[in-house]
Amino acid sequence: MAPIDTLIELAKARRTIYKLSNQSPVPDSKIEELVNAAIENVPSSFNTQSTRLVLLLHQEHEKLWDVVIEVLGGLVKTGAVPEDLWKNQTLPKLQGMKAAVGTILFYEDPAHIKPFSEKFALYKDQFEPWAQHSNAMHQYFLWVGLESLGFGANLQHYNPLIDAQVAQKWNVPTEWKLVAQLVFGKPEGQPGEKTQKPISERVKIYGKI
Repeated sequence: MAPIDTLIELAKARRTIYKLSNQSPVPDSKIEELVNAAIENVPSSFNTQSTRLVLLLHQEHEKLWDVVIEVLGGLVKTGAVPEDLWKNQTLPKLQGMKAAVGTILFYEDPAHIKPFSEKFALYKDQFEPWAQHSNAMHQYFLWVGLESLGFGANLQHYNPLIDAQVAQKWNVPTEWKLVAQLVFGKPEGQPGEKTQKPISERVKIYGKI
């Protein structure tokens, strides 16, 4: 299979999988290799390299989701989250996250964005959005990469509710901004149905020979 065909097949296979187990199809070293490859090879505007990744595996991953459960459980006590919703939907979902192999935390370090905003004043308001674009590329690279290793995954956004607790527990610099959490494990279920809008409404091509 040609490399482009392999890439397309992986892109098709990458789906949101919620039912995951803690059985890993590869050694931890392969996951580490993939994470390092993302940091080294995913581009960033003006080469700012502001994305930061934290990889939590096994027991450390479980601790993360204990933190999320504790934080959201506190919102139930204050009435911010309805108790029925918590018991029937939110808590089972979070316990499902905890049952997986690991989580990749995606951060942005503003210290590596600010100097470029100051140096290139014409684009000063664009560097933060551009950094988010690069962060999203890291997310996609790793999601597809995990698929290639035999994992299923789902992307979560419990920031900023958990930021302070996570920073303290894993010694993350407080100035880093948490963007997303990619949960991964052995897929034990199938993705839901995905409907596609017509390509003709979403793509325009000019100059084709």
